[in-house]
Amino acid sequence: MSEVVNGIGMIGLGVMGRNLVLNMADRGFAVAAYNRTDAVTREFAAELAPEQRVTPYYSLGDFAGSLRRPRRVMLMVKAGQPVDAVVSELQGLLEPGDVVIDGGNSHFRDTERRRQTLAAQGIHFLGVGISGGEHGARTGPSMMPGGPREAYESVRAIFEAIAARVDGEPCVAYLGPDGAGHYVKMVHNGIEYGFMQLIADSYALLKQVLGLSNEELADTFAAWDRAELESYLVQITSAIFRRRDEKTGGHLVDLIRGEAEQHGTGMWTSQSAMDLQVPVPNIDIAVAVRNLSALEEERNRAAAVLRTPQTPGEAGGRGAPASFRGRGTPGGQGMTVETVRNALYAGMIITYAQGFAQLQAASKALGFDLRLEDVASIWRGGCIIRSALLGKIKAAFRRAEPSPSLLLDPDLARLVAARRDDLAATVQAAVSGSVAVPGLMTALAYLDAYRAEWLPSNLIQAQRDYFGAHTYRRTDEDGVFHTDWLSEQETS
Repeated sequence: MSEVVNGIGMIGLGVMGRNLVLNMADRGFAVAAYNRTDAVTREFAAELAPEQRVTPYYSLGDFAGSLRRPRRVMLMVKAGQPVDAVVSELQGLLEPGDVVIDGGNSHFRDTERRRQTLAAQGIHFLGVGISGGEHGARTGPSMMPGGPREAYESVRAIFEAIAARVDGEPCVAYLGPDGAGHYVKMVHNGIEYGFMQLIADSYALLKQVLGLSNEELADTFAAWDRAELESYLVQITSAIFRRRDEKTGGHLVDLIRGEAEQHGTGMWTSQSAMDLQVPVPNIDIAVAVRNLSALEEERNRAAAVLRTPQTPGEAGGRGAPASFRGRGTPGGQGMTVETVRNALYAGMIITYAQGFAQLQAASKALGFDLRLEDVASIWRGGCIIRSALLGKIKAAFRRAEPSPSLLLDPDLARLVAARRDDLAATVQAAVSGSVAVPGLMTALAYLDAYRAEWLPSNLIQAQRDYFGAHTYRRTDEDGVFHTDWLSEQETS
C-alpha cells in the first residue's frame, strides 16, 4: 500500500468529487480516491491517465491508511445522513490532528454538530461551501471554508491552488469558525435563487410584452453580459436561448416544463433570515415561486376560473400567449429592452444587499466574525452568482466598515436610485399585461419601503395593542404605552 505524500483523500466520486480530484491532480497534488460503490470507483479509475497522481481505493481502511499523517480527508457526498454515516466510519480510522472536510451543501448547524463530535477525539472538521458546478470543480471553483483556523491552514495550499482566480487572487479565504463556511454558501445560494427569479421575470417581459424571439433574447442577454450586467447567470441565459433540441430542431427552452425544483438551500436562507429578523424578500419570493411552479395542474385550473377581461392567451399555454406576440402590445408602452435591463441591474444590487445584510447579522449573532470584503472577493470568480457588480461591492466594503446595508453605500445607492423609475416601469407594464414578475415587484417594494421615511406600521402596532395589549411607543415622548381601545370606543 503506497502512501499519498503531501496529498489529500477524496470520498465521493460523483460529478463534483471526481472533478475536484482531477483539479487537484492537475495542480500537482497526490490524491487518494474512494467511493462507497466499487463500480463508481472502477469507472473513474478507467478514465485516469497514467501520469495523473490519483490512486483509487476500494476499502475505506486502505484509503485512510494510505494518507500521510496528519491525514486530510475531503467528503463530497450528499448532505444529511450520508455525511453522518461517512463521518461515523472515519471516526474509527482517524487520529488526533487529522482533518475531515465536508465540501457538500450541508446545513451550517449540522456542520457545527459534527465539528463538536470530532473535536472530542481531537479530529478537526471543516465545513467548506463550494460553488461553480461541474465546470467550476474541474477548472476552479469558489470555496468558502469555515472551522478551526489551524485545520484550514493545513489545506490552504491545496485550496488556493485549485480555486478560481480573479486579478491574481484565489477565490478562497478562511471565513470563520464552526459553520461559517456553509452559512456563507447557504446565503450564496439564496442570492442565486433571487437572481434566477429576476432573470426569469425579465425573460417574461421581453417575451410576453415586447415579443422578442428566442434568438433576439439570446442576443439581448449576450449584449447585457458584455456591459454592466456581466455575470455568469446572464451569460448562460444567452446560451440557453440559442440551444436547439436535437429531437425536434426547435429551441430546447420551449420544451422544458415550467417546474423549477430546489434542494433546500434557498429555503434555509429564508428561515435563517427570519430567525435573525433580517428582511430578504427577494430570496423569500424566489423560494415561494419555485413552490408555486410545481402546482401546474392547479395553476391551469386557476387560469380558467380566475380569468379576467385583461388576462391574455389560453389557460395552460407553455409559450407566449398569442395576444402577446409582436411588439407594441398593450401594457408595454413606455417599456423598452433598456428599461428591463436597468430594472434587472437594480434588482440584482437590491438582492445582493439583502444577502450581505443577512451575512452581517449572522456574523454578529452566531459569532462568525465574517469579513464581508473577503466574501465579496471570493464570489467574484468560480461561483454561480459571480458578476462585475461584486467588484463594486468589494470596493464598498474596502472604503468603510460594513453599514447595515449596501444600499447605504453612496456609489451603489446612486446606481439603484438612477434605475428606480425603470424598475417601476417594468412592474407597471407587467401589471397592465397580466404578466407575473414577482422578483421585480418585490425588489421595487423593498426599495421603496427601505427608503421610506414613514411606513404605515404605526397602524399595525395600534392593531396589535388593540387586540393583544402589545403596547406601543409614541413619537412625542419616551416610554411604552397601552390604550384601552374598547373603553375609548364606548365613551366616544
